Order: sequence, then structure tokens, then C-alpha cells
Amino acid sequence: MQNDSQAQSLINSAKQVIDIELEAIKTLYQSLDQNFTQACELLLNCRGKTVVTGIGKSGHVARKIAATLASTGSPAFFVHPAEACHGDLGMISKQDVVIALSNSGESSEFMTIVPVIKRIGAKMIALTSNPKSSLAELSDIHILVKADKEACPLGLAPTASTTAATVMGDALAIALLEAREFSADDFAFSHPLGNLGRKLLLKVKDLMHAGEFLPVVSENTPIAEALIEISQKSLGFVAIVNQQNTLTGIFTDGDLRRTLDKKINIHITPIYQVMTTGSVTIQPDMLAAEALKLMEDKKVNGFVVINELAQPVGAINIHDLLKAKVI
Repeated sequence: MQNDSQAQSLINSAKQVIDIELEAIKTLYQSLDQNFTQACELLLNCRGKTVVTGIGKSGHVARKIAATLASTGSPAFFVHPAEACHGDLGMISKQDVVIALSNSGESSEFMTIVPVIKRIGAKMIALTSNPKSSLAELSDIHILVKADKEACPLGLAPTASTTAATVMGDALAIALLEAREFSADDFAFSHPLGNLGRKLLLKVKDLMHAGEFLPVVSENTPIAEALIEISQKSLGFVAIVNQQNTLTGIFTDGDLRRTLDKKINIHITPIYQVMTTGSVTIQPDMLAAEALKLMEDKKVNGFVVINELAQPVGAINIHDLLKAKVI
């Protein structure tokens, strides 16, 4: 079991690593220039795909950047430089843009494939720590990604430099996302499984209670009968409609408490006399995530869903969103 001094030493080591990597990101922030803008323009105008490549630790970062680009509206894939030498160069076309990651910019694998990429006609963006490196000078655009020191005390294991490269990749991906006006719906279509897709793709109409499960009564229904409707449908409220089936109000558990305080005869008093008017309603095509945000903003537990004629077609509450794991 560690003593206090050992534990503190470990924490201090972690803090030092974080400090060094934060400094690398600050350096990255200050080095942004027109080359970044030109790289974004090249990628935005790309008629093919973005090919991201790197070897060693830079290869792991390149894979992550390719995945981030692909999920945010910029079709991309990873190619390993060594595999490219043995046939995978056939995956690259002249319409593509290649993003090459190399801290030194002198990796022999890159020096083997770069002439071929240039002959294919694909454009190249290099991310290196040395603007005078061979890779930087052979590329169409160079983005400086430099860490003054690695977090590794031996100065050997890529740490701060790979952090800086990852951040630059994120910066490119998000800048492109915003330039393309890539929406939450677009994002959801590339993440159809799991919580991301569920939150972004589900619509109110997919979750709402409709038909015989919709709690609704007419304006002249006695309060007592409306309470039975609330109880049977178990949503905590009931929609009230007029003769044209247009929504005129709602009655909630909260309204019931206020009604009982007034000592009203619930067996003969029509519901329209105590209902709440002007309540917030939603449309069937609203995203479930948007309905959740609206519930939070309005501090309510449910909504009546109406059509274009203001007629109730469904109802949804917070429990429906919980059950669907939208929250």
C-alpha cells in the first residue's frame, strides 16, 4: 500500500505531464496562421476523400483524426505508410487530399510513398514539427505542430507532440464541420447505434402516446371524469378540446391541487372552468432531445402533441424520454 509521500509524488508527476502538454497546446494555439486556413479550404474543395496517414504513435493519432473527420461530415480513412508501399496506394486517387502526420517529417516510409502520391496527383497536407523537413517541403501545405518538450522525462516517448497533433486534427475537423454547416441530424446518421443516435434520431412521434392511449376530454367533462382519464392514461395530465377537437387547455396534477384548495364540487364542475390555457405544445416531428430541452427550460414533466390544426394527436412525458434513454 502506498504511503502519503508516494501518493503525492505520483500526483505531482501527473500534474507535471499535464502542465507540459498544456504548454504544447498553447504553442499550437499561437502558431495558427494562413496555412491552417488554406488546409481547410483545400479539404472543403476536395472532390474525393481525405486520406490520413502516419506511422508509429503518429499513426495512432492519424487513425483518430480520420475517424473524427469521417463522423463530422468529411469522408476520410486511414492508410498505413508501410501498407501503402505494398498495394494500399491504390486506394488513393487524384481527387483525394492526403494528410500526413510525422513529428520529424523525415520518416523513410513517407519518403518512399510521397513521390508516388505526387505522381497520382493527390494534394498533400503535412503536419510536422519542422517546416524545413522533407515532408513539409514536398507537401502542398504545411501546418506546424510542435511541442517544445515531451512530457516523458527521458524525452523519448511521444507525449506532448502527439497531444498537439490530436488537438490540431480536432481543430481541422470542427472547423470543417462548421464550414459545412454539419447539423446534429447529419451527425446522428453516422452514429445510428447507441446513445448518440438514439438522442439525435428519435422524434416525438416515435415515443408519444397516441390513439386510445392519448389522455383527452371535452371542455364540458366534469372534473371527476377528467381525473379518471388522467388516472387511466398515467401521464399526469389530460388534454381538453372543444367541439372542433381543437386543444383549448390542459389539466395537470398541479391544477388538481389548486382546484381542491378552492373547495369546488368536482362532480358537477366542468373541466374548462379550472383548466390551464396557453400551455406549451410541441409537434410530432420535433426531436425527442429538443422536447427534453424544452421540458427542462419550462420546468414541466410533459407536453401535448398537436398537429397543424392545433388538434391533439399525442402526449409525451419525462418518463417516456427516460425509458427511451434520451436522457
